[in-house]
Amino acid sequence: MIRGIGASSGIAMGQAFVIPTWEWDFPEKMIDVTDLSYEFERLYDGIRSSKDELEIIKQEIKDVVGQDQAYIFDAHLAILEDPIFMNEIQGIIELQYKAAEVAVKEVIDKFVDMFNLIDDEYMKERALDIKDVGNRLLKHLLGDTSSTVPPIDHPYILVAKELTPSQLAHLDPANVLGLLTILGGTHSHVSIMARAMSVPYVLGLEGKLLRPIQNGDFLIIDGQEGTLYINPDKVTIERYQARKKNWLEFKESLQEIADVAPVTLDKSYVNLHANINSVLEIDQVLRNGASGVGLFRTEYLYMDRDSLPSEEEQYEVYRQAARQLKGRPIVIRTLDIGGDKKLDYLPLAKEDNPFLGYRAIRISLDRKDLFMTQLRAILRASHYGNVKIMYPMVTSLDEVRQAKALLEKAKAELHAQGLLYNANIEVGLTIEVPAAALIADVLASEVNFMSIGTNDLVQYVLAVDRMNENIAHLYNPYHPAVIRLLKHVIDSAKSVGIPVGVCGEMAGDIRALPIWLGLGIEELSISVQTLLQVKHRLLSSDAKKCKQLVNEILVCKTSDEIIELLAQTEQTESIVGGN
Repeated sequence: MIRGIGASSGIAMGQAFVIPTWEWDFPEKMIDVTDLSYEFERLYDGIRSSKDELEIIKQEIKDVVGQDQAYIFDAHLAILEDPIFMNEIQGIIELQYKAAEVAVKEVIDKFVDMFNLIDDEYMKERALDIKDVGNRLLKHLLGDTSSTVPPIDHPYILVAKELTPSQLAHLDPANVLGLLTILGGTHSHVSIMARAMSVPYVLGLEGKLLRPIQNGDFLIIDGQEGTLYINPDKVTIERYQARKKNWLEFKESLQEIADVAPVTLDKSYVNLHANINSVLEIDQVLRNGASGVGLFRTEYLYMDRDSLPSEEEQYEVYRQAARQLKGRPIVIRTLDIGGDKKLDYLPLAKEDNPFLGYRAIRISLDRKDLFMTQLRAILRASHYGNVKIMYPMVTSLDEVRQAKALLEKAKAELHAQGLLYNANIEVGLTIEVPAAALIADVLASEVNFMSIGTNDLVQYVLAVDRMNENIAHLYNPYHPAVIRLLKHVIDSAKSVGIPVGVCGEMAGDIRALPIWLGLGIEELSISVQTLLQVKHRLLSSDAKKCKQLVNEILVCKTSDEIIELLAQTEQTESIVGGN
């Protein structure tokens, strides 16, 4: 058994198909000064062909991974339009008299090497995007019409040193059992696409293989555990066949509880809300029996385009979502860009640490024009359903009061225009930074509800960038400091009588459910894909026993002790439930 990193859950079993590294090797070609115009024309033709090809891929991939993930190819289109990237290529052609393909190759190598040297996982993953786009352009310049992934007419597990979104987009989903790469990151575009396609994916195997994987090797990969077996024995194969069968049967049976009320054995009701990126996901939200939408990430409305969405555009999306939910609550989070989410048409100054920089509510309060447009759109949509507003990454009472003042101004404008809206719309905020957590009692007195954003809160409390592979193992939501801070936030909200929920990955981590029940959480907002799994465990849990467990957890000195207590609880539930 070889342990890598799980990037997309599920078990895949089948023969390996290994694709070679996609690299170009050609002699350096010089041109005459009289050929400059011809060489530039070749470059521009190649760019046009590449962009046309990307537009086609983008449209085709929507049927496979959905509208929200197709934006990945907008990032590739943006590279071809990036003035810095293109100026570098043009400069080499014009000043060094090199052929277009030579100039493109030099610039690709330069940018890839530069991004790979940066100690930032996001930037390293963008290096792969540049290589992908550059190689596409080189194919057109060199007149190479061959595919980087030959067509295969039987099921297989695809193995590669690294995989690009373009390569994945050209695969037949019906034959792709799983993905396995030596390099890559769990937040890369390929990982995002794999999860959207429900394809198991294991990566991070560099230096861990005793020999290269060969075509025809029989592989087992577990995308949840991040494990790989190469040509395993019969016992291992039978064990994983049984695990896969049980998992598929369990997933199918979960649909039977979609309409069952989310109530514990001792009658504690917990709202199970869904996190969504798009109105297109609401059908699945309703199909899986969610109580509502606890987090609508509006930044995705801004990403798949080349300009800011208008008020009317946003209003139509928010109104459609509210109407489809038919009275169920929908919490719309205002624009949360910055950090790892950037907009090409809204350039932000380069920052040494963007996660601690100009982002989220800070941008909204600075760019009041942008903020007011969104507030007006949300308010207008509130007339059609149970709409709530939530502000991201709040750190102070002053920020909350500024945002509320702008909301009142937006209400006054709509009233003056005779436009309908809910004058009593509920307003909340996310607790994502330690400063907000420590003054949660102060903030709670200013809002109608709060939601704990565990992803950012954990990494800020522990000073660990969870995207940095070198220290990702230190990102531990079960650290005693995290649990104690969570208790403080929840107690603060309850002391002033407002509801507090949880969003982020920890909300959907089944291991953490006893903690939420024990701390008295009444709302969890999780991904649509894991909602029924959480409900399944919730239905067999006892909230009173969970409170006793939390009392034990709060005196634990290490995360290992906490995880062991949670594991024992899960085993006990399994035995009692007969699973």
